[in-house]
Amino acid sequence: MPMQKKIVALPKLNNLTPTMESTALKLMEEAGELAQAIGKLRGMSGERRTVGEREALARITRELLDVAQTAVSMMFVLEEHYGVSIEKALDEHIKKLIQKGYLVPGEGNTE
Repeated sequence: MPMQKKIVALPKLNNLTPTMESTALKLMEEAGELAQAIGKLRGMSGERRTVGEREALARITRELLDVAQTAVSMMFVLEEHYGVSIEKALDEHIKKLIQKGYLVPGEGNTE
């Protein structure tokens, strides 16, 4: 059985001129918004929950996709401005996951 993957293809944004620094800051901002959405769902913000679970999960999903879009934008910046090979880095990342035991070859995962 092949390794399970969640593949999300997100576009390169064409109305921005991101830098590594601006994109990193945006990534942290989006991650904070995701954490805030999760906190509100779990009632961790100290506020009374005013939205239902379905609406809260929809917000969490939107924020997660904002995080993913910003991460993809940073990949484009690294490739285009710094010559980084995201494809090579992805291969190395998978190997690291196997070495750490997060992926086990032969248990539904292939290298």
